[in-house]
Amino acid sequence: MKIRVFEEQDLDKVISLWSECGLLAPQNDPVKDIERKLKVDPDLFLVGIKESQIVATVMGGYEGHRGWINYLAVKPAEQRQGLGQKMMQSVEALIKDKGCPKINLQIRTSNKEVIAFYAALGYGDDNVVGLGKRLEYDS
Repeated sequence: MKIRVFEEQDLDKVISLWSECGLLAPQNDPVKDIERKLKVDPDLFLVGIKESQIVATVMGGYEGHRGWINYLAVKPAEQRQGLGQKMMQSVEALIKDKGCPKINLQIRTSNKEVIAFYAALGYGDDNVVGLGKRLEYDS
């Protein structure tokens, strides 16, 4: 798999992958999420290409204090081959190069399989409560 920065012509294929992976939620318009990401650290939005197809994505962020991971996706038929790990290694290196000391991410507590994936990569439960407040409603 080759990993590169997202390009605008990837939009429809990325959204299709996110849909296939069950990452789309009614409160988040994926087009708006991508537009927002392209305004801030677009170099941290990566796609994985295999046989000229987008098979993986990850969206990283760094706001000067902590790094963040969003939209890690691997095409279901390509899962369990180390592609998610490769995507994470790539985005982690880019975030670290920006001076980031720690990366955070949020996972629904019911998603045990994904929690186990991140635990295998060295992520642990920080024993915090994640809170959020919508400032803009996409739907």
